Formats: sequence, C-alpha cells, structure tokens
Amino acid sequence: MLAWTRGFSAGAGPRYLQIVGFVEQALADGLLLPGDRLPPQRELAARLGVDLTTVTRALNEARRRRLVESRGTLGTFIAAQTAELAQVVDLSMNVPPPPEGVDFDDVMRRGLSQITLRTDASLLMTYQLGGGSASERAAGAQWLAPMLGAVEPSRVLVYPGAQSALAALILAHSEPGDAVAAEPLIYPGMRLAAATLGRRIVTIGVDADGMRPDLLEAACRDDGVRLVYLNPTSQNPTTHTMPAARRLELARIASVCDALIIEDDPYWLLTPEAPPPIAALAPERVVYVSTLSKCLSPGLRTAYVVMPGGQDTQEAMLSALRAFSLMAAPLSMALAMQWIQDGSAAELLAGIRAEAAARQVIARQWLSGSGTLSPAGIHLWHALPSYWSAARFSRAALDEHLRVTPSDAFHEGPTPPNMIRISLGGATQRTQLSMALKRLADLLARKPPDQAAAVV
Repeated sequence: MLAWTRGFSAGAGPRYLQIVGFVEQALADGLLLPGDRLPPQRELAARLGVDLTTVTRALNEARRRRLVESRGTLGTFIAAQTAELAQVVDLSMNVPPPPEGVDFDDVMRRGLSQITLRTDASLLMTYQLGGGSASERAAGAQWLAPMLGAVEPSRVLVYPGAQSALAALILAHSEPGDAVAAEPLIYPGMRLAAATLGRRIVTIGVDADGMRPDLLEAACRDDGVRLVYLNPTSQNPTTHTMPAARRLELARIASVCDALIIEDDPYWLLTPEAPPPIAALAPERVVYVSTLSKCLSPGLRTAYVVMPGGQDTQEAMLSALRAFSLMAAPLSMALAMQWIQDGSAAELLAGIRAEAAARQVIARQWLSGSGTLSPAGIHLWHALPSYWSAARFSRAALDEHLRVTPSDAFHEGPTPPNMIRISLGGATQRTQLSMALKRLADLLARKPPDQAAAVV
C-alpha cells in the first residue's frame, strides 16, 4: 500500500513537499493510479515517521495541485486526470520546471519582504542607470563565479533578459549587411534579431564536436565575418555540449581573424560536467551572456553580460540598449540580487536541477530508443520516423493538445533536419508531463492518416 513512498532526503526541501513529490513520482511511474485510496492520515504519518500536521499539509498541497481529492468519510483518493487531457500542454517553450522540494511562493514572499525592508520603494519605481548599480553588478559577479571564476564587477552589465543583450551586441558590434557566423541550428531569438537589424547569418558547418574551426576561418576570410554566435553548452535545440578542445580552437581562430565571440550560455548551471565557458578560456575575445530565465525564472527578466575591453566598449553596449530598452526593471533586478545574496537563488537552482533530472527519467521512460535524449537539461532534440515530417507532426501534436517545436524554427538554410524539440519544464506537474509524453510517444508510433481523396 505504501510502496510508492520513499525516504526523505536531506536538503531536498520541507518534508511536506517531499511527500507531494512522492505522490507525483508514483503517478508518473504508475505505482498510483486514479481512484486509488491513500491510507488514513494517521497511518501515513506513522509509516513516514512524521507528525500528523506534516501529512495534513502535504495532502492540502496535493489537493491544490489536483493530485488527490477528498471524499468525506471515505478518505483521500488519487484524482482522475481526465480534465488535464483537454488542456494544451506546452512542450515548446524552454522554461525551468517547478523546483523540487522548494516552496516557491515562500521564497518569493521572503525575497520581496527583504527588498521592501531594505530599499526605498520609490527607487524601485523610477528610472535608473542602465547596466545596473554597483551592488547589482556585484551580485552578477557572484552568480557568474561558478562559470567564470572571479569576475571584476565593473565588467558585468545587467540586462533585461538575454534577447535584449543579443540585440544590443549586434547593434554595437556590426553594421547593416554585416555577416554573423553561427551553426546551422540556432536559437530563434538570435535569428530574429539579426534579420530585424539587417544582418546576415552565415552558417558554419559542424562535426561531432560542433562548429568547425577551418570553416569559421574561411568565413572570416571570404565573408568578412567579425561576429560569431555560439551556444556551446547544452545547445538549443540539439542539447550538444562542445568539448573543451573545440572551444579553445574556436577562440584561437577568433583571435587570428580579429572576430568577437558572443557566448550565449543559459544552460551551463544545469549541465553537470560542462567544460569551462569559452569566456573563461579567452576572456579578451568573448562577450559572455548568462540569463536567469532558464535556470531560475523567466519572470526575473535579468541577464548578466561580461564584456571584454574597457569603458568605451561598455558605453557602446549601453547606448545600443537604450535604442529599445532603457534599463532592466528595478524590482526584477532587486529580487535577483536579493536571491543571489541570501542563498535563495542557489536553493532554487538545486531544486530545478533535481526536478530536471527527474523529468529526464520520465522522458526516457516514454521516449527511449530514440537516440536523442540528453543526460541533463530541460529540453530534448528528438528524431522523427520517416513517415512524419516535423511540420506535419507538430500540427498533429496540437490536435492531441500538445505543443512541440519543429526544426525549421531553429534551422538557417533550405533543408532542416526531420526533428522536433521537446521542452520538459512547461508541464506544471510530473504527472501532467508523463501523460503528455505518453501521448506524444503514441503519436510517434502511429503513421499519419492518408490525405483525404478529392471530392468531385
């Protein structure tokens, strides 16, 4: 009856939330099914070795998440999940999953409470200097230390998200018509920024290690490339992580060609055993962009940018930013700074890493054998069987109330690979994700219906 319970883990958050996690995991694994009756609360508390209040709080949270339902004197039962099937589950947007073992509402309340206690509210509602205050830059340097080591805060700029930083970099370091080098599969926001600002994307061929240095050198010589875009860790969408030797070689080519590398690195903290960023290997040749949107929360709208060069380089970047976004929202910057300083950011990150790992396990359960699964991170790059095209499959998935991203959203060129990106963070609960991936696996196994014959 209690085979679905597990031992409590130190550092995994409050025990009542761990109990909710036991229920979610059991539903994902099929150990609990809709209609199953849970033991009485006192029995459950005794079996788990916790007090009754902890179990009561856990069941209240499980009810809030629609995992269980009360039936009066009959007890507590696993809730039917049919209502979820009518809702579109978004597997197309890369967002961090809800952190395992962390009461996000409580972390939010504590952070905002500390901000209002320590800061004049009027300062949070007025214009501020672009690039962040000295304290905000210092918090950024603290956040970047695991990736880059000790960073002088004066080199850090605070931006309202990575997208604005990428656009500002293009404006500040190229002219209309200039070429920007990138791999054939590229973050759609970079494609959009380059096209909107009148720059050309020049695709550089790849091998098993990523962008080929010899082809980059040729593009610098033949196409005048002076700006190179790379997403070398858990690359979006392929999940590929570039080895250290290739990073060093690309930095060497950039130096020989007097090119600047934009290192877009949103997933490094979610990728165990990732090599050091290129910016740690060649800081004089790289602009490093690290957003909080993929590893903490998109709502923070905060990214930290580390620039090579001196004050003139920073001023050019800030001038470019002012063309479309004067500054990051002060309240968001203040909350990010507070969470970094008081340890809440590290707590959230640990919870998101744990939840991402659990969701990768669920993905392997339903999508095993594809050869496209990643050992970490928050998205998958999945090959389609020959009878599905990416565009047709994404439309068919939407008919099944599932949203995925076809490869043409990322591909620069005429023939995109027959693949889709599946994001694991958009489902609010593991049970919802498990059901969504099961439906996706069922759809993958079915051949599309033949085109209807014309009626004449």
